[in-house]
Amino acid sequence: MPAKNTALFLAECMGSILAQTYTNWELLVVDDNSTDTTFSILEDYRKQDKRIHIFKNTGNGIIDALRLAYSNSTGEFITRMDADDIMHVDKLNTMLIALQNKGKGYLTTGLVKYFCDGEIGAGFKRYEEWLNSLSTIGTNFEEIYKECVIPSPCWMLHKSDFEVAGAFNSDLYPEDYDLTFRFKEAGLKCIPTNQVLHYWRDYATRTSRTDENYADCSFIDIKLHHFLRLDYQKEMNLVVWGAGKKGKRVAELLLKEGIAFHWICDNPKKIGKDIYNQKMLPFQDLDKIENPQSIITVANIDAQQEIVNYFSVRNQVAMKDYFFFC
Repeated sequence: MPAKNTALFLAECMGSILAQTYTNWELLVVDDNSTDTTFSILEDYRKQDKRIHIFKNTGNGIIDALRLAYSNSTGEFITRMDADDIMHVDKLNTMLIALQNKGKGYLTTGLVKYFCDGEIGAGFKRYEEWLNSLSTIGTNFEEIYKECVIPSPCWMLHKSDFEVAGAFNSDLYPEDYDLTFRFKEAGLKCIPTNQVLHYWRDYATRTSRTDENYADCSFIDIKLHHFLRLDYQKEMNLVVWGAGKKGKRVAELLLKEGIAFHWICDNPKKIGKDIYNQKMLPFQDLDKIENPQSIITVANIDAQQEIVNYFSVRNQVAMKDYFFFC
């Protein structure tokens, strides 16, 4: 559990851990250069419970903190917690039973719920509902290029499987999304779940809101990085669909990599224009492109469904012929 300036929330967080119905756990917390009283609060908990181990980050940032914690771990099963969130009282027990019933090669999660002092934004609500709909049936990886499909502080797996997936060895941010792609690459299967096990706290100074490593462009970068490694087919003709901010970022990265692509959209104000010296084509031109593989950056839900219908009648398959990047 990385912790940085979370003094205000530690009582609830630590209380939820100490209240777990499963008790044979070790908690490895790394204070990531906090400037508030986080470390002293954690020290008080450490003195009260020998299962709690506290470290100061010898590096900087979440990845370094996670590596330090993991290097001191001794458990057979690995999970992550965030220092501003809350566990359901039966979280560890529920996840552990699910893994023990399935054996190795599996990843278990829980449903998640946002909470805050005010009202949760519509975007967070949509993400929560979408993520939980995947976790309920264990199809998380089928929509991995849309958003992070494994809730970062709400997964558990065997330590040996975690090692196969590369543990915390990668330097790439967003680290939770990068790890999700590596879980998929390792061939792990998601165990369906129907219980809310983790409560996500939203507040203005949360790291994912303020750190540039979690900016929109970082998510596009990590998606394309793994797409080019895992799913890009060089014998197919790559197509980018959409000329908004995300489409432009994808195009910029592809040009930087020297990868040729066709760029299409349905915006009449952009069709026919050159962006980055690439001619914008009408989406109807996709029918003229032989053996296409498409990256879709169109965010509108209704438009996405129209695009799915478009591909369906042409017998093109999701996660093979086309990929939604939003």
